[in-house]
Amino acid sequence: MTDVPSTRGAEVGRRIGVGLMYGLWRPRVLGSWRVPAAGPVILAVNHAHNIDGPMVMGVAPRPTHFLIKKEAFVGPLDPFLTGIGQVKVDRHSTDRTAIARALGVLEQGGVLGIFPEGTRGEGDFASIRAGLAYFAVRSGAPIVPVAVLGSSDRPGRLIKALPPLRSRVDVVFGDPFDAGDGSGRRTRKALDEATAHIQKQLTAHLENARRLTGR
Repeated sequence: MTDVPSTRGAEVGRRIGVGLMYGLWRPRVLGSWRVPAAGPVILAVNHAHNIDGPMVMGVAPRPTHFLIKKEAFVGPLDPFLTGIGQVKVDRHSTDRTAIARALGVLEQGGVLGIFPEGTRGEGDFASIRAGLAYFAVRSGAPIVPVAVLGSSDRPGRLIKALPPLRSRVDVVFGDPFDAGDGSGRRTRKALDEATAHIQKQLTAHLENARRLTGR
């Protein structure tokens, strides 16, 4: 039996995120009420900056377990990230342990955070890996699209790797949607169709979020 990441740990992570994100920047959160209050949910987050994950952890209404590349689990960050319920994943192989842990989060009615683009980039959902569709179709959990805007606009003066302190970062949550066709099929064709559907929904949400925030 694979250990399921700790919900209590993720709640601790959420509280740390609240303190840090609101202490260092000025998050403006729109639509967080759209996240279902109970039951399994997948947050699909665009990824343009390193703070996007911690920002969503801090502003989401529920504790979130993110799939995070194993390269981030270095030194003291390894026990810390594991302790706050995050899931280490090897992006270069079929990481069965990470898959089992992520599905365990959803089976227990938790919130799984995924960067569908797989790696940091433009944050525009232009290329989406199949993992998100697999988790959504396999678990039946709805996907809530999340757009983080403003984190990568310009570097900070003190620390170039971070957005300017006290700058505004917008986090826009969209309406939940189902990835699959309801049949629960996990054939390659079904997953390809689900991935295409997901990409369409996420791209539309991002466009709407940009309109809404003026970014």
